[in-house]
Amino acid sequence: MTTAKAEPRDDSVPSSPGSPAVAALTPRLLGWEIAVVLAASVAAYAVESTISFVGVLTSPESLSAQQANLVVPGAQSERPWLDLAVQVFRIVNALVPVVLVVYLLHRTRESAARIGFDVRRPGFDLGYGALLAGLIGAGGLVVYLVSVNLGLTRPIAPSTLHPHWWQIPVLVLQAVKNGVLEEVIVVGYLMHRFGQLGRMWGWSPRRSAIVATATSSGLRAFYHLYQGVGMFFGNLVMGVVFCWFYHRFGRVMPLVVAHAVIDIVAFVGAVYLIGALDWLPV
Repeated sequence: MTTAKAEPRDDSVPSSPGSPAVAALTPRLLGWEIAVVLAASVAAYAVESTISFVGVLTSPESLSAQQANLVVPGAQSERPWLDLAVQVFRIVNALVPVVLVVYLLHRTRESAARIGFDVRRPGFDLGYGALLAGLIGAGGLVVYLVSVNLGLTRPIAPSTLHPHWWQIPVLVLQAVKNGVLEEVIVVGYLMHRFGQLGRMWGWSPRRSAIVATATSSGLRAFYHLYQGVGMFFGNLVMGVVFCWFYHRFGRVMPLVVAHAVIDIVAFVGAVYLIGALDWLPV
């Protein structure tokens, strides 16, 4: 696989004389925009995850004795069609902040393509996405196994859905949703907007990238904190790697592909492999 040379990135807002939307974009407005997008998505998950982790720590049971369930049935799990409706609703509803981000980019005379959320380079996106999935997935599995055995991470059950005909399609959609939601907002959008804020404040590109990477990686780590200390640090490292990749190439699609592949393997593997692999703690 050949390495493409990164083009110089320019995160400034494109000028458009007479356009009130661009002219009104100030550091204060941009800061509020970022706060609202995060509060409606991953920041809320980070708060909920932290509260959940406090509950886990204060439980009489040890960390390794408390299972974390990722994809769970709905309240109507005994009625398959209603449960399917709940699962589809959860997926669609979770992607609303991504639609908001795309709208906000268009509002400033940009587009989703500005952060590389498009299909213009399928070979690049799929190739690097598969490579990142292999590296991060293997590293994450090692971190998980070691930290569970050390009592630093909760055993994870990727899926506890009942075995209906729609189970696998829903798990695949859940995995794709996770990749789109997290990478578009936590990496592409956040690093792009921080780059613009940095230019407004007179920061160097390096300083902007460092602040954006620290914020993005920290958020990723905290909304996975409910899984335990080991996965907190594992996701922190994953966040740094993904931010570096975006800063280097300016495309979020390979990260979406990588994240989706990792979760598809985990979710679908939970259906077909867990139970057959006695060494895998769940």
